[in-house]
Amino acid sequence: MTHVPPSVESLYAAFPGAADRPDFETIPPADMPEPYRELLVHTHHMTVTVEAFYGQPVNVRVLDARRDDETYCRKIVLTLRDTGEVVQFGLVRVHLGNLPPTPRDEILDGKTPLGRVLIQNDVFRHIEPGGYFRVTPCEKLREWFGMAAPATCYGRTGTIFADLRPAVEVLEILTPVPESMEG
Repeated sequence: MTHVPPSVESLYAAFPGAADRPDFETIPPADMPEPYRELLVHTHHMTVTVEAFYGQPVNVRVLDARRDDETYCRKIVLTLRDTGEVVQFGLVRVHLGNLPPTPRDEILDGKTPLGRVLIQNDVFRHIEPGGYFRVTPCEKLREWFGMAAPATCYGRTGTIFADLRPAVEVLEILTPVPESMEG
């Protein structure tokens, strides 16, 4: 059976009427500007990628969560451990039955970034990006990102497979990278 990548709409469906849904424009990977192409157009965990880019670990902060028997959905931000600065917004849908018990419980605990949980528990995984986006942040997203003025953001959707099963579907939106880091 072929896996269908998650859409922005399908991920936001867990949070009907969400006031934090920005506007998205689908773009091909080749149109992603640097450094966002480096940060988004790959098959690695965003936790690892963002930590390498900023040179420090990130923490997770759960903004909202919903759970039923089969799925756990949450809105999160990743923050730099040293400064608390938000560097990423995420919308995550976890298919609970497709994860081993220990990492599943750690994800539900909400204290450790999802990528780090899977890596530390040695879960065999691979990541399939689903789509890439130019994002116009809404007021709530600008607030979380600490943006004084509107600016273009970039993001992606994707699926994390654990032991060859689609375990996690994600939407990941990066905060604008400081000009000093654009290289």
